[in-house]
Amino acid sequence: MFKRRLQALEYEEYDKVDANDLQHVKKLVSWLENQKIRHYKIDDRGAILDIESQQWPATYEKYLEDVGCPQFETPLDKVEWLVGLAIRLEYEDNRDTYRPIKGTKKKSDQPVVKSTNPLDNLDFQSEDFKKGVSELAKLLNIPQHPNHLITLEACSKFICKRLNEEAVKNPGSVIVTGQPFPIMDTNAGFKVKDPFLNKAVTILSLLYIQDLRDLQTKINEAIVSVQTITADPKTDTKLGKVGT
Repeated sequence: MFKRRLQALEYEEYDKVDANDLQHVKKLVSWLENQKIRHYKIDDRGAILDIESQQWPATYEKYLEDVGCPQFETPLDKVEWLVGLAIRLEYEDNRDTYRPIKGTKKKSDQPVVKSTNPLDNLDFQSEDFKKGVSELAKLLNIPQHPNHLITLEACSKFICKRLNEEAVKNPGSVIVTGQPFPIMDTNAGFKVKDPFLNKAVTILSLLYIQDLRDLQTKINEAIVSVQTITADPKTDTKLGKVGT
């Protein structure tokens, strides 16, 4: 998937990149900044483009800080984040190409209702909001996606499932124990030639099974709720008759 994203960015050596090789990283990062990200002005790109400099690693760390890259532990995570940033910027620069307009919307004559909910007035694309999402993800120890809204969705799911009132009262009910499940060894029922698609199929298959289990749990809960009503009917003995 990493190499396919580089191919989408039209990086010439997309199929030869090793993100764990510093020389490859130097060449890729300098190309991303010069061709796609363009965070620095042209005159200020000299240090990041000078891949032969002994100071380049320090320059690279400063560059990651300047573009707002989260604190990742591995070099691969940092490079993948930069590639994701480049793809997002590429899309924003060519929005009309990737999403052509299919007509114009007429302005509605209906009155505009202004919401009093402060959440409706938030700017979800502001730098302050993105920074807040990043800090929340760090606090919850959740890996960050290049799209901060997806990161926020992951934080929301984690909080709803692991930090709800019942979970806080009984932490043992949500703590996963036992041996890790070998996800990639799961048989999805069929295989395709592309190994990357095989992984995607396996993950989607597991997510589908999880959705079915959640649905079955809700059905069982509904049945139990109905049975508690029908299995204990209230009897009015005054309506009964004895004899003739």
